[in-house]
Amino acid sequence: MQPDIEAWDPWHPRDFAARMEGVDFPWFVAGGWAIDLFLGRHTRDHEDLEIAVASSFFDTVPPRFPEFDFWVPQGERKLARMSAATLSGESHQTWAYERAAQVWRFDVFREPHDGDTWICRRDTSIRRPYPEVFEISADGIPYLRPEICLLFKAKGVRDKDLADFEAVLPRMSTAQRAWLHTALERANPGHDWISATECV
Repeated sequence: MQPDIEAWDPWHPRDFAARMEGVDFPWFVAGGWAIDLFLGRHTRDHEDLEIAVASSFFDTVPPRFPEFDFWVPQGERKLARMSAATLSGESHQTWAYERAAQVWRFDVFREPHDGDTWICRRDTSIRRPYPEVFEISADGIPYLRPEICLLFKAKGVRDKDLADFEAVLPRMSTAQRAWLHTALERANPGHDWISATECV
């Protein structure tokens, strides 16, 4: 039996970061929490905690969390225990379930890369060196840069994604807006955010 798929009580990013201290490979907070870390303030509630890890280093993550079971999404509302077979499937996600508390704490994205170059899983032609993919918050937590967060959020814009876009756009640099504008034209042609990110 899989755990209750709705039983989320996510950690704060600092909780995850404390367990990753000392690793020598790229990982960073993604999703809405990354937006908040960029802004330096809590803008909304977060129903989960999304973490991105360079895929070839993922196998070093679960041993740091021995009190957790890891599961891989298999389609609508279905999960399977992590195994060689499920990790080699289509899903890039890996949910972490704390056995004692009986809740999900975080979701690890296994991100494609070529050595020190990050590859966008939505469009493999979009690539950046890892130093240009994430930043470090004031309290030492790595997080995905906002322009890349918004590129992922653009695929299916929900109310929370629009709120994140509106909160972060005024704080983005001209270079960040330009990158997002170009990436959206390539990956999501015709998207509403293309005109909003145009630099004049």
